[in-house]
Amino acid sequence: MTNVASLAPLRNVLIATLLVLFSSAALAQEAGPSAGAPQAEPATSETAPAEVTPSEAGAAQSQTARLLEILKDDAARAALIDELERAAAAPAPGSAAGDAAPAAEPPASIGRSLALFTQEIAENTAHQLQRGWHSLAGAKRMFSSLGTNQVEVLIDAFGDLLLVIAITVAIFLTLRGLMTPVYRRMGARASDSSLVHTAFLFAGSVLLDMLIVLAAWGIGTVIAVLVFGQFGNIGIRQTLYLNAFLVVETIKVAVRAVLSPVAKGLRPLPLSDGAARALSRSANIVVSVLGYGQLLVVPIINSNATYLAGRSMSALILLFVLAYLVTLVLRRRRPVSEWLMRRISPPQPVLDEDGQPTGEMAPSQKTPSRLVRTLAQSWHWFALAYLAVMFFIVLTRPATAVFAAVFASVEIVLAVVVASLVSAMIAKAIARGVSLPESLNARLPMLERRLNRLIPSFLIAVRIAIGVALILFALDVIGAIDVAGWLGTDLGLRFTGTTASVTLILVMALAFWLAMTSWVDYRLNRDPLTAPTARETTLLSLLRNAVTIVLVVLTLMFCLSEIGIDIGPLLASAGVLGLAIGFGAQKMVQDIITGVFIQFENAVNVGDVVTLAGTSGVVEKLTVRSVSLRDLNGVFHVIPFSSVDMVSNFTRGFAYFVADMGVAYREDTSEAKQAMFDAFEELRQNPEHAPSIVGDFEWFGLNSFGASEIILRGRIKTLPGKQWGIGRAYNEIVKRIFDDRNIEIPFPHQTIYFGERKDGSTQTLHVASEGEKGE
Repeated sequence: MTNVASLAPLRNVLIATLLVLFSSAALAQEAGPSAGAPQAEPATSETAPAEVTPSEAGAAQSQTARLLEILKDDAARAALIDELERAAAAPAPGSAAGDAAPAAEPPASIGRSLALFTQEIAENTAHQLQRGWHSLAGAKRMFSSLGTNQVEVLIDAFGDLLLVIAITVAIFLTLRGLMTPVYRRMGARASDSSLVHTAFLFAGSVLLDMLIVLAAWGIGTVIAVLVFGQFGNIGIRQTLYLNAFLVVETIKVAVRAVLSPVAKGLRPLPLSDGAARALSRSANIVVSVLGYGQLLVVPIINSNATYLAGRSMSALILLFVLAYLVTLVLRRRRPVSEWLMRRISPPQPVLDEDGQPTGEMAPSQKTPSRLVRTLAQSWHWFALAYLAVMFFIVLTRPATAVFAAVFASVEIVLAVVVASLVSAMIAKAIARGVSLPESLNARLPMLERRLNRLIPSFLIAVRIAIGVALILFALDVIGAIDVAGWLGTDLGLRFTGTTASVTLILVMALAFWLAMTSWVDYRLNRDPLTAPTARETTLLSLLRNAVTIVLVVLTLMFCLSEIGIDIGPLLASAGVLGLAIGFGAQKMVQDIITGVFIQFENAVNVGDVVTLAGTSGVVEKLTVRSVSLRDLNGVFHVIPFSSVDMVSNFTRGFAYFVADMGVAYREDTSEAKQAMFDAFEELRQNPEHAPSIVGDFEWFGLNSFGASEIILRGRIKTLPGKQWGIGRAYNEIVKRIFDDRNIEIPFPHQTIYFGERKDGSTQTLHVASEGEKGE
């Protein structure tokens, strides 16, 4: 279609031409010969008009040809009329209105701007509806030129083409029939092959199908050259048919590549065999009618009848295709709705008691929303509305606009197919998940789980982006939104740059987080010979949590900054808020700071036996704020680090059992010492306790004098945490040896006092003998 902006020179030429014609007619009327008036003398060389040069004549002829071209085109003629109306309504350059400087108008308010905008939309809509109604009312004249003459022309033309058509179709169908088993074998191999192998098989099938089309077209061309016309020449009708055959069958190759009606393994779309064959037949009918009709029938009628008859035939073909599509939509509305619902909620495999699939499928438990169900069940209304718009365009718009709408529809369909293919591949990737080697899972046990949690979310976001891009592309193709123009504006450039920056920031943050957590997992899951200590486990866990928090905060700040939000006030507010929280939670801040320093000093680890804040027990849990102990009685204690002023760790490096043995004053210390050494040697010979002893028995000698015993002290060096078990076993052996060697272990003695008289006498104590007891 001719661009409206290019009509301005032609508009000026037309206005100048009309002015010259009107002025010439007026001058001729004023200076024309009256009755009885003498004839004017012939013009002399001085008054003769200037001779027109060849270049000026060629320019005028070119302008005239362009003007005729515009007048023949309905849309260009309407645009030219609009330009002339605006030119007639505009003031003349030399008028007072044109000379006067425009008065400065105050800026319009928001309400007035909105009113002017809606008024412009309403006026344009009414104008378009009026033009559409007039075009629709005059559409019946479009088919007035069709009659029996066109039928005779077509019969005569196809009589000449019958041989070429029969040969090309026969060769094409024969080759297709021979290659159908090959396609099926390729599809069977693709079903059990990898993605790369399947892609090669798919490309090979498309190439083979295209070679069949080229072979049939080439043989048909040779027959046309040898049989029709002079040798080496080809008729125009045969050329039209062969070109139409090549174009139509190439489009059918693309349709078969997408639907693959005979090879399920090569089918990229999730369709059943019956649905693929039905769609392939319908698409072949539409492509054949449109292709052969527009590329063969219409040119033949144009050349042998009239241009108007050819245009009428083109519109009739398009109306036939629209009617067929309406019938197809109404017939297939329920199967397509069921297919859409299955795609929204696909059936799940039934598992047996062992968790293995039984081969049966059960309905999905996931219920889609009501809006999604409504859209899936009402798809045919959208399709019918689209076909109604196409029907209106066919009847009211010129052929160029009709073909532009058809090409736009084809572009949208291709975009939908490509988006569906990509979306199906993403859906398969999500369902398949990420599987890592067992060796890597042993080192990084959480990596596969994290990837299977992050990658599906990322792929879902990609599918949403594809859907949005598809919608914008469709709106741009139909002319509703100039997406390309908007992206070229400052706002569009800023939007795309911001989107790319935010996406890059998020991807880099996720990659850094995965690398950091994987490194921590690697350090925590090394070989058993180099297993991490409890301190490393605690510090690495704290490091992972701290880095995660810092990374989230920094990523959020960078994203807000890229979006255009000034993070300065946000940082200031965060600082004030942090100060307020610090004053209000001093105890918690003290807990955190003390806990961090205790961890860096390696004072406490998980599994240690410690005494904290007067409580002894085994450390079960460490956080950045508190330590959790379980004492000997099984009581669980949570102790904040702020209340810890001293840490007593009984399981660091090594330990001692201090043996304090009390013997009677009458016993020989050398004999008791030897007994204690003998007890240690016996303990060391015990295979159960020997691995826990890491040194010889250390003798300290007589440590102190008690009320009824003397204290002998020795010490046994053990592994950390083993001192209590070693001490109990040693005490048991010492008791047995002391009993065997008659070494007294004193116990408290009690003296009975019967009182005393003033003269110093006391009562007599009678002790009965054994015989007296019996009596």
